[in-house]
Amino acid sequence: MRRLLLAAAAVIGLAVLIPATPIANAQANAQKDAPQNESSPDVPDAITVPAGLQPVLFVHAKGSQIYTCQADADGKFNWTLKGPEAELHDRKDKVIGQHSADPTSKLPTWKLKDGSEVTGKAAAHVDSLDSDSIPWLLVNVVTNSGKGQLANVTTIQRVHTHGGKPGNDPCDESHKATETKSSYTADYYFFAPAK
Repeated sequence: MRRLLLAAAAVIGLAVLIPATPIANAQANAQKDAPQNESSPDVPDAITVPAGLQPVLFVHAKGSQIYTCQADADGKFNWTLKGPEAELHDRKDKVIGQHSADPTSKLPTWKLKDGSEVTGKAAAHVDSLDSDSIPWLLVNVVTNSGKGQLANVTTIQRVHTHGGKPGNDPCDESHKATETKSSYTADYYFFAPAK
């Protein structure tokens, strides 16, 4: 009986020492590379997405918010947002797209390397937890193009913003039409109808 137990222990010990088979390795790698199901960020009610939508993509933006010195209706000069200029990174920090303003509509645009693209318009906002940062947004998609990850996206959330507000550069008649850039980062969550 003792020999039988020793033999069983030896077999178990060998099984631990033998490297995993190529099939087991391939299965493990496939699971590791499979797209993760995204979960919605924790946000205030004002920018909660409508029911029936699920998050389909997360990106982290790194870049600038660009402002132009312009006069308002009362003739007072202020820094006015021209648009973003940022790279979009996936969860592994790989650049997968660009965030900018559409040259025609001036609306914010998210364009991925897979060929898909959306433009959107802010529907609601809340102040950032950091008072020196641009607000968190709920964005309604206005146009979709391409067949990639953004093809069915209807709603976007911008959260976890850092920076991006115009600096203290002077903005008056003598600086009319000048531009300034302010560095920012933010997380964007893209939502599509649940399947």
